[in-house]
Amino acid sequence: MMRIALLGTGALGTLFGVRLAGVAEVWMLGTWREALEAARRHGLRLITPQGEETAFVAAAEDPAEVPPCDAALILVKAYQTERAARWARQVLKPAGIALTLQNGLGPYETLRTVLGPERAWQGVTMMGATLEAPGRARLGGEGPIWLGAPSSSRAPLEPLLARLQQAGFAVEIREDLRGVIWGKLVANTAINPVTALFDVPNGALLERPALWALARGTARETAAVARAQGIRLPFEDPVAFVAEVCRRTAANSSSMRQDVQRGRPTEIDALNGAVAAIGRERGIPVPLNEALWRAVKALERKRVRAPVSPPPKVRAGEIVPG
Repeated sequence: MMRIALLGTGALGTLFGVRLAGVAEVWMLGTWREALEAARRHGLRLITPQGEETAFVAAAEDPAEVPPCDAALILVKAYQTERAARWARQVLKPAGIALTLQNGLGPYETLRTVLGPERAWQGVTMMGATLEAPGRARLGGEGPIWLGAPSSSRAPLEPLLARLQQAGFAVEIREDLRGVIWGKLVANTAINPVTALFDVPNGALLERPALWALARGTARETAAVARAQGIRLPFEDPVAFVAEVCRRTAANSSSMRQDVQRGRPTEIDALNGAVAAIGRERGIPVPLNEALWRAVKALERKRVRAPVSPPPKVRAGEIVPG
């Protein structure tokens, strides 16, 4: 049976652990002891509209405890990518691959640097989940997974692709992922920081005119930065797209809002921070992305219990690790 390591113990780690446990041997690897203990004692639990799904997976805090794996899913926060990539290199078989499904710009480049381009793969998912307790998450909505893979070199990805499909995920392979990466970035930069700063669920943005004005203006800025790089977005109207995401996930608490509530660092550097840096470099006005980045960084300094990462080093189109 295929062995898969999940690098990440939060909401997405719980979701993928529950779904993949039926088609593969799954190991959850991370540093959150409460989540690992919950996985061992009670199993991972996913709350869906149809009821609760439970699955038992192996759990480890030390990569040395994990037997050699065929694949690793990188599901940690963007600022945790370098450590996760090193751990993936340690637990993977020589021909094993790692797939990132993380938010923002930068994680894939870090993964390539650590593992090499032949073993690092990039994906995007619109699936969401809210963490309710260690090892317990509520599904926030189904959505596709897009994987980026040239047709000439997809063979290493095929076994993992098959397991994802067997687990019930809707998977689509694309030659160029830039459009969907930036399409999701439009939604994340517009929704996540505003919901985090004002402590509201996603749907509240549509109900409060001042917040919606901030979100839609940010969406337009991010879309402008994407188009300036020659990236074709998967929608014509960024504001209509963000409004639809807010409606579809109205009751959801964004991942950034959850991070702020728990006193943890956020992914603001890989989202609005990255867009603001690219916009500045290309001479595109990005005042809202800049303001949201600075506001969330200030909130982190006030509330986060762990060290806050420095601003990212950015070139147009990418984040440079370091």
